[in-house]
Amino acid sequence: MAGADPELERVWQEFHRAVNMSSPQLRDWLLAETALNDTYDPEPGVDVMDLGNRVLQVLGKRRVDLNGADVALMREVTELIDRRLSQRPTDGVDQEPWRHSLMAVGHDPWRDVP
Repeated sequence: MAGADPELERVWQEFHRAVNMSSPQLRDWLLAETALNDTYDPEPGVDVMDLGNRVLQVLGKRRVDLNGADVALMREVTELIDRRLSQRPTDGVDQEPWRHSLMAVGHDPWRDVP
């Protein structure tokens, strides 16, 4: 691809490394979580359900169709996932809320890494 933006390529790769759920998996999860209302905000002021819906929209786009807001979202979600992964609860602590907050933005920490 001639003239490809190396920064966009880096953000694209990092986003798709962090988001390890497919569009159908994320959509199904968001629908189930909305019905159960079982997620919590991983950080004050972060609406993971809104982010998850926006991630779903970005996953449906080709790289050439991304706009500035999409790239900003990809950076935000990648940073959020990396930060949350570093805050894994210790053994003996219920990990479901932590896992669910990650899954709401497209990352299942219990999924095998390719």
